[in-house]
Amino acid sequence: MTHYVTEQPLVQGGRSAALAAACVRGGVAAGLGLGALAVLVIAAWVSSPFPDGGPGDVLHAAAGLWLLAHGVELIRTDTLSGLPAPLGVVPLLLAALPVWLVHRAARDTLDPGAGVRDRPRPSPSGAVASVAGGYLLVTAAVVLYSESGPLPAELVTAGLWPPAVVAGAAGAGVWTALGRPFPGPRWAVLARAAGLGLGTLLTGGAVAAAASTAWHAGRAQTVFLGLAGEWSGRAVVLLLVLALLPNAAVWGAAYGLGPGFALGTGALATPLGLAGDPAVPPFPLLAAVPAEGRGTWLHWAVAAVPLVAAVLLGHRVGRSARTWTARD
Repeated sequence: MTHYVTEQPLVQGGRSAALAAACVRGGVAAGLGLGALAVLVIAAWVSSPFPDGGPGDVLHAAAGLWLLAHGVELIRTDTLSGLPAPLGVVPLLLAALPVWLVHRAARDTLDPGAGVRDRPRPSPSGAVASVAGGYLLVTAAVVLYSESGPLPAELVTAGLWPPAVVAGAAGAGVWTALGRPFPGPRWAVLARAAGLGLGTLLTGGAVAAAASTAWHAGRAQTVFLGLAGEWSGRAVVLLLVLALLPNAAVWGAAYGLGPGFALGTGALATPLGLAGDPAVPPFPLLAAVPAEGRGTWLHWAVAAVPLVAAVLLGHRVGRSARTWTARD
């Protein structure tokens, strides 16, 4: 069913107060996400039998993880070569938390629920700007705080990715509050078909990654047990694996599409084979990487995933197109 934009009853008085409240909502959303990650990091630090560093290092680690969830690259200075190296792989499951918090804050700004319909509310653009502004104020403070820690933020990505992520999530929240309107029925059908195709592609990528991990289960288990000897360390590794599961689905989808994915800077994994010398650390999910050499028919079979996604997308659009008229 297609939704169209309807006029929202806005109370004219107190518009500045509504914008300020939206800004506070954005700041609170940032604080909730940062606090949740801080609790996890502190719990891992407290439960470790051999804690490394003090409370300040733990808070810096939590701040770094929170920034990483927004796409900010972190700079590792304690490398073996002595040269700074970026840490830029964003755990996508970790990124879901701030995106959801911003989305909810922006949605509730325009759609507060029953019983408070008569309060002043900002315009849709004002809601996006205010929620994003409050959130980004906290982000700027966290970036400055991270500069004094072992994993400082890379300032270029800190200035690019958080505003884009926050503005996109806030815009989606406002769009949800307005009833998810589309310019017309065709756009609604195309959006749903694209979502179906993308979902199919990612599901197929997840299945491919899971199948490869199961095929190399022995190696993955050996790596997992070798990374940490105590239960607390293994719990942290397991949480990191869970946070990277959506990444594995994306890697599997890219593998099926043909371009594949890079392993370090000198290797590329595609259905045709693994080319180059992969420089990757020991990690359970990376145990699923195909062996070096040419691919086999099992690797080529992953190419069926994008074909299925394309067929489903075309079928959805074609079925809906039968009911379109010239007016649509």
